[in-house]
Amino acid sequence: MITMSGCVTRSIRMMCTVAAGVRARAGRPISPLLMVPIVGLSLLALPNHVGPGMGGTHLAYAGTTPAASDDAEEAVPGRAALELPVITGDLPTLKISSLGGAEYVVPDSPGGGGGGGPRACETVSSHTDADFSGGSFVVQAGFAETEIAAAQYTIPATSFPIKIITTEVIVAQQSAVVATTTKWSMLFWSGRPDTGILVASYSSDGELLPHIQMPPGTNGVNVMFGIDPGDPEQIIINAPPDGSNTFTIGFRIDDHNNQTGTGCSSGDIPSNRNAFPTTDVSGLAFPANNWLRGVNCGSFGCPPNGGWSRFSTLSSFCRPSGDWVMRATWEPVNCEPGVGACCLPSGECQILLQNSCQSQGGTYKGDGSTCGPTTCPAPTGACCFSNNFCLNLTQSDCANAGGSWVGAGTQCNGNQCPTGACCLPTGQCVTATSASCASQGGTFQGIGTSCASTNCPQPKGACCLSNGFCLELTEIDCFGIPGASFKGVLTTCSDGNNNGQADICESASCPADFDQSGFVDTDDFDAFVVAFEAGTDNADFDESGFVDTDDFDAFVVAFEAGC
Repeated sequence: MITMSGCVTRSIRMMCTVAAGVRARAGRPISPLLMVPIVGLSLLALPNHVGPGMGGTHLAYAGTTPAASDDAEEAVPGRAALELPVITGDLPTLKISSLGGAEYVVPDSPGGGGGGGPRACETVSSHTDADFSGGSFVVQAGFAETEIAAAQYTIPATSFPIKIITTEVIVAQQSAVVATTTKWSMLFWSGRPDTGILVASYSSDGELLPHIQMPPGTNGVNVMFGIDPGDPEQIIINAPPDGSNTFTIGFRIDDHNNQTGTGCSSGDIPSNRNAFPTTDVSGLAFPANNWLRGVNCGSFGCPPNGGWSRFSTLSSFCRPSGDWVMRATWEPVNCEPGVGACCLPSGECQILLQNSCQSQGGTYKGDGSTCGPTTCPAPTGACCFSNNFCLNLTQSDCANAGGSWVGAGTQCNGNQCPTGACCLPTGQCVTATSASCASQGGTFQGIGTSCASTNCPQPKGACCLSNGFCLELTEIDCFGIPGASFKGVLTTCSDGNNNGQADICESASCPADFDQSGFVDTDDFDAFVVAFEAGTDNADFDESGFVDTDDFDAFVVAFEAGC
């Protein structure tokens, strides 16, 4: 037999330690906790299962039923707290839709034991690591009528507006001596619950939305409230005006099975005649995001004078030891299944189909996700220093460290810079690092490439044809033209003196070969005399700008010298 005593009023919430066969004594100040083995049922509200006729139907739940006795009832005070860790099996599920209707699913049937995983576009937000299909929980005994357990979640700003799919909360009772019925509400806010915008609330009525009903004994309920896809009043939550990018869900007990007072005094809420929301057993991980709206029990209440309070601002003897066992499944209103942000190996973010993202070696961020400044982490790559030492760094870190970044996804060869084929301007191929190749004016062909398999493009140069005309060609192409002369790689056909002929070809031509026949003979002399007598421009042999006897004398000297 388990007996309890020594519990004081709710105003100071002293802990009552209980063990089998041992009478409890008042301990150090702590929250009124009751850890119980959860056996029995799960209550789930989901769409399109059973018609409204099932609303409020009394169901036979699995559980443990203790022997009810007057002594046991009198021994349990109203705000008792007990920590008794246990592990349980799967919880069955009762599914309920926002439009009414319910379906009870046993653990070993399809769809039983929890709500299943999220589908495309859906995201689950939760602060607890508890198993919603069964396990160990901490019952918050003493949770009074009108009090609210709430959890605030931060999501990406680009996800708004969102649509609520389901919400879940575990409610439990320990060693109840009577069947319990609990009337409840689910509430939804944009932003935080104390100052945010209340978007929607749903309350059980015993008809469309059944109350939580459990038989005597130790039992648990997974209250999963789902919005029917055909419901014209979908829960749409916009981004809060305070810029916090948060939304909040809350669970309220509207009417206990047996509460006789305000809940502020010992005995007001017998723990063996009522069910309560639960927290997890792994400790409080998110104190600033778990909320309690308490009744007003005066300045010594929890919280003082009632109202909203984060767990982080509750005093140590008021603060629950874990996070609320509750979660929300939601999706962006504008989400398109299979399309979302993709972080490519280069660090670039693109909106792609999931398959396209993965085929390019990218990381898919989820349906409906968007690209933002911090969506994709900066990629790393080989960073080479002047002594050929190498570290894998981001581009920014490499630049700040004075190194040369090879590129996203590249890797150092140990601590040596990676090498590859380098095509020099001369057309020669050498093996070099990217930085060394660039310093020589070359074109790096990529890490791991080799000259054996690389065909470097051959450079061009001035090619002077026999008639003095100039083309910029490769050496091989120039030699294919009869009488052409290749002047070297990277030479040009520039005409610096603007005389209509490439300078490099002028220096290579024979001035006395006036008719450009390739030979200096009397035909050249005769051609010059004709041009001189006519005063044509090409007779300006000394390029003085005038045709005069100086030109004739200069031609004679060149003619006598030959080529």
